[in-house]
Amino acid sequence: MNWQEFTALLVLASAMSFSPGPNTTLSTTLAANRGLRGAMPFVLAVPIGWSMLLLLSAAGVGALVVAAPSLRWAIKALGVGYLFWLSWKLSQSGTLRSDEAANLSVSFTQGVMLQFLNIKAWLLALTLVAGWVAGRPDPLLRLSILLPVMLAYAFASNLAYALVGALLRQWLAHGRRLLWFNRAMAAVLVATACWLLTI
Repeated sequence: MNWQEFTALLVLASAMSFSPGPNTTLSTTLAANRGLRGAMPFVLAVPIGWSMLLLLSAAGVGALVVAAPSLRWAIKALGVGYLFWLSWKLSQSGTLRSDEAANLSVSFTQGVMLQFLNIKAWLLALTLVAGWVAGRPDPLLRLSILLPVMLAYAFASNLAYALVGALLRQWLAHGRRLLWFNRAMAAVLVATACWLLTI
């Protein structure tokens, strides 16, 4: 992989990882409601789940998902349904909780599985494999570069959003701020879910 290809990879990774989406929205929301420690299982789950997705795409499963309309729609429907459920749960929460007593939670396993229900993640993984790995004379070497880069970006972006949520935690503790924050974040998740239906 030459430096131009690597630079293009970094630009794409930055744009896709740090732009708001379901993962970053959940990282912010979980940290605001449960603290940074309470958000960390999800923050760690995103890069693990996404790395598994990338490896499956490199093995050819991503092309199958994109090529099979019924499978693609099933993934979309499950992902959008899960985001709607999380949005509803989030919109009802107006009290800061500790790690142990949190009403709003997404476990590590749920965070990993959420990556497989995100059609945007499948399409990104397929784009990366098609653009940087498939048909190249050194696909394993390229994948060995691509995987840690995307893993690092997925972790860094979700941690950055979680830090923002954690910093807002004390401010949100006053009055009804947390309830309105949660409802705004729920609206972002609903908008993201609706957008996922269009791709």
